[in-house]
Amino acid sequence: MKEYNSIYFVGAGGIGMAALERYFLSRGVRVAGYDRTPSELTAALQAEGVHIDFDEDPALIPHWCRDPQSTLVVYTPAVPADHKGLCWFRDGGFEVVKRARVLGLVTEGTRALCFAGTHGKTTTSSMAAHILHDSGMGCNAFLGGVLRNYGTNFLLSATSDLSVVEADEFDRSFHQLSPTIAVVTSTDPDHLDIYGTAEAYRESFAHFTSLIRPGGALIMHEGIVLEPRLQEGVKLYTYGRLTGDFHAANIIKGDGTIRFDFVAPQFTVAGVELGVPVDINIENAVAAMAACTLAGADGEAMSRAMATFMGAKRRFEFHLKQSGPHGKVVIDDYAHHPQEIAASIRSVRDLYPGRKVSVIFQPHLYTRTRDFAQEFAAALSAADELLLLPIYPARELPIPGITSEIILNAATCEKKSLFSKENLINSIHLLNFDVLLTLGAGDVVDLLPQICAETLKQGSF
Repeated sequence: MKEYNSIYFVGAGGIGMAALERYFLSRGVRVAGYDRTPSELTAALQAEGVHIDFDEDPALIPHWCRDPQSTLVVYTPAVPADHKGLCWFRDGGFEVVKRARVLGLVTEGTRALCFAGTHGKTTTSSMAAHILHDSGMGCNAFLGGVLRNYGTNFLLSATSDLSVVEADEFDRSFHQLSPTIAVVTSTDPDHLDIYGTAEAYRESFAHFTSLIRPGGALIMHEGIVLEPRLQEGVKLYTYGRLTGDFHAANIIKGDGTIRFDFVAPQFTVAGVELGVPVDINIENAVAAMAACTLAGADGEAMSRAMATFMGAKRRFEFHLKQSGPHGKVVIDDYAHHPQEIAASIRSVRDLYPGRKVSVIFQPHLYTRTRDFAQEFAAALSAADELLLLPIYPARELPIPGITSEIILNAATCEKKSLFSKENLINSIHLLNFDVLLTLGAGDVVDLLPQICAETLKQGSF
């Protein structure tokens, strides 16, 4: 890594890529890259010093990234193999590596806390990073979501030997990591376009556990389907809501707050208050605090940090929260797997009992829709009203016969509709909701400014 004085990122606008770009900028390395479309994140990166082009024409690659002896090329698997710029680099003899390999190299020399799982890895890793930063222990954190406390998905420490990493299972990226402490939150099958079967998906997590360094630890959620393969000297711990080596006790909910006692094998921290009082965050907090406990964090410092944790953007994020029993509420969540959707709707019901819950869902990927259409329909049927958008394709081409209508037909909501984004925008003034939840990993979030502006303009529909 030290041989290169410039790094070019193909897919520079990805959230995981952005953390590495910021890391290398902090190390004085020149950073450039390509992304398909401008975004709020690419604008921020450009303001910080990253040169980004939005056309894959190799002629646009800056001159200081055109020498294979001094430039490393990093790409994300979401970029197609025939990308013109990527092909130019490969034909030119450049070293071209996946983002996961670089992240593995960056973290090799640290005590790495790696958080994996189908669901929960962004929130748990973000909580751990905030705990370590707020407590003064510090860390270098590479996260999959922008922390609202800091406005970034990357935290830097010049003195800490700790790193916090969101360990992504897509394309087996987490197999490049070398954890000291690993957390596995869930192993519900996903990414079957990559893995093919649920068994292969879970085998990938088993292999991940084999990478934990001797003397390290695995913390896994009780009850998940996982047969860990641990090296000699690696300790196994469990965590859960009410049971496990690490768990919560004396959970109290009320007046918009959630408090609980954090129970560890050697001590208990009483009265931990969640800064983001959502039910699923009880388990997320237990997982994050368990990892930080093994890393040496103080109990009281962890409690203080949890109370000030504001969450990651697009993780159950409030965009509008009017007061009073009839006030309108708009919440956005990145949930894009059936289990995540079910948990998100349950959380809304928990916070707003008796209120009408409307859900706008944008399915993410044709393959995921094909593989889990019935599960999506079952989860979404917990809403009072369902508004479905077309599938967000991301990296995929359409699959004949796979549309959002499959989910719509199987859903059992009393009221359900299919909209294009344009028609939904034009119909926003007709929405009659109490609590509106937007779900999905695509660009459904772009609708929120208009939804909130129309809601405020109309007052009470």
